[in-house]
Amino acid sequence: MKLPESTGSPRVELRQLRYFVTLAEELHFGRAAAREHIVQSALSQQIQRLERALAVPLIARHARHLALTEAGSRFLIEARQILAHVERAATVAQSGGDNGPVLRIGVLDEGYEAVRPVLHELLARYPDTEVHLVHAGVPEQCRCLADGRLDVGVGRASAVPAEIATELFRLDPLGLLVPDGHRLARLAAVPVSMLAGERLLLPDERQAPEFARFLTDLCRSSGFVPNRYRGSAQGLRPAADLVARGSCAMVVPESAVPVADVRWRPLVQPTPRYPWSLLWRAHDTPRHVGALVATARRMGRREGWVTADVGLAS
Repeated sequence: MKLPESTGSPRVELRQLRYFVTLAEELHFGRAAAREHIVQSALSQQIQRLERALAVPLIARHARHLALTEAGSRFLIEARQILAHVERAATVAQSGGDNGPVLRIGVLDEGYEAVRPVLHELLARYPDTEVHLVHAGVPEQCRCLADGRLDVGVGRASAVPAEIATELFRLDPLGLLVPDGHRLARLAAVPVSMLAGERLLLPDERQAPEFARFLTDLCRSSGFVPNRYRGSAQGLRPAADLVARGSCAMVVPESAVPVADVRWRPLVQPTPRYPWSLLWRAHDTPRHVGALVATARRMGRREGWVTADVGLAS
């Protein structure tokens, strides 16, 4: 589609941004129009006006499907951030300015346990900070950081995009969670090779692929493929219940050891440590985000969470 060149600053309306984001998520004019409660022709006209204002095609219209152009993919990130900032500004205005800074943090159960002491210290120093925890793995965290729905993420930063800044704050020893009476519960430490044949409850690869990959690589480094337990559990407590019943064993970081009828034994040979990092937008570091990063950095050094002898933490 050939579009005329724009002259001066493009005039873009907020509703056009909202319509574009909805269409980008649905990639179907009918479904997007239904979500926005407008007729399909009106949605199509607004998208066309947006493209003319920008002088660049955002949507590739094929015979049987729609797709974002390269420009559309880039524009989607910015459009989501603009809409998120507008929503945040409205919330601040409606609150009358009485609230303190807000931190929206994406984290799964294990990551929360790792970062919990950091949050406690931050809140002790800045008690007016309002913390909202959002259950999300690293892939979803990166998407939400990019479009402004999150301020900070917590997880392994091995494959995050370049626009996400990271700060390693904790190398967390990994250990095996087994029920009382298990043959490995008698050991002070468990060599990784002894996990071969154990039914292991592994993380959901769709939600926490970086953790699942870390554990799989750990097992393969000792010459075996992990024997995956076919069941599943959402959250540490339900998972620990499965372990306590003898259904499976589970590898968890030391910081996330639950209180239950189970035993945690550190893994050795090699001694793996899971790398927890904070994630945030590299081009956008508000003061409260910077305060969290500084607190994590300070605690990591003070508590000895990050040392020169890192073991397996790639």
